[in-house]
Amino acid sequence: MDKTYPGSHIRMEKSSKNEFMCVYISLYAFIRGFDHCRPIVVVYGSHLKSYYTGTFVSASTLDGAENDAAWTWFFEQFKIAYDVRENMCIVSDRNESIIKSVSRVYPDVPHCACIWHLWNNVYKKFKKSHAKLSEIYFSMAKAYTQTEFDSLMEKVEKVDIRVKEYLELAGLWARLYAPVNKGWTMTSNIAESINASLVSARELPIYDFLEEVRKIFGRWNCSNRKEATQTYKTLGKKYQEMLELNETMCTRMTVVPSTEYLHTVNDGGRNYTVCLLERKCVSGRFQIDELPCPHAWAVLKSKFLMPEEYCSSYYKPSTIVMTYDVLVSPLPDKNDWNIPEHVAKEVVLPPKWKRPPGRPKKKRDKNLSELLLPKNQHSCSICGQGGHNKRTCRNAPRNK
Repeated sequence: MDKTYPGSHIRMEKSSKNEFMCVYISLYAFIRGFDHCRPIVVVYGSHLKSYYTGTFVSASTLDGAENDAAWTWFFEQFKIAYDVRENMCIVSDRNESIIKSVSRVYPDVPHCACIWHLWNNVYKKFKKSHAKLSEIYFSMAKAYTQTEFDSLMEKVEKVDIRVKEYLELAGLWARLYAPVNKGWTMTSNIAESINASLVSARELPIYDFLEEVRKIFGRWNCSNRKEATQTYKTLGKKYQEMLELNETMCTRMTVVPSTEYLHTVNDGGRNYTVCLLERKCVSGRFQIDELPCPHAWAVLKSKFLMPEEYCSSYYKPSTIVMTYDVLVSPLPDKNDWNIPEHVAKEVVLPPKWKRPPGRPKKKRDKNLSELLLPKNQHSCSICGQGGHNKRTCRNAPRNK
């Protein structure tokens, strides 16, 4: 791999008895691409299901028992490969081992909690209050201003003061209190999505599993680069749609200029101050989303300015192209490998592992909140309402 992917960071850890413990792989394509990504690192571990089991970490690969030493070793290797970037932030489910390891290896980097995992903890601890708190909690997590956050926290206190006390002690979870701008990265969903795409691969032996990971990441690298190079828009698809939505919301706003850059925007009787020079709005959205909010849009329209010039460079196809600029080359067939003598002589024994009794689980255990989610309800093809089908429908047909 060193010959095929020069500049990569590849390390393997063995025990004193030469038994395999863990492996770390950061290909050069991803090390180079990270320089053009927002420095928010989402970490998530999922269990491997081959004979020796283990843990796969989505930021890279790690095989071995999920414990403090393994996580610390992973973050040490990650730091060697990717270093520390300005405004860097780590998001995880706040597993105890991850908390300890991050504090040791990245003492100055904020470690934020995945809001979905934190909600599951609230769900388990305060079962009687969860139904009333769900919408309030997620609104708090996404709040842009202190006033909005405090107003929602008062509602939480009225429902259950214990939840308020728990959330105040929970650490970094709300976007408003993040020491760096996390943007929309508030959950570990992106890492869990990667793990979901590797469900079948996680049952393979370690070498075959790593090869499958390399192939999948190589395909994604190729398709993302192709999509970015072929676009004709000035922003990525997701951000272009958000920008267009904000434009539709600014149509009835009035703008009063104070200086060339400072403006007051009246929205439904309420005034908002927008500063184009600092790219800020008192609503908080302009500076956090790094995209013109409806109030900023109204100002830009009044001055006939292009909104794309006030968007983050992370949202532009040119940056996305640079992220996937280095291709992931195919790995030669095993029969064609030229293995150095010192590597061929290295002894790596299988890890000692006793298989637990019973049939291995194929599916993960779902959280209580997932089990209680409403199931998809069938709807009638005639009237469109749920609870019955077209055979028993007595309602008027819906307009098509």
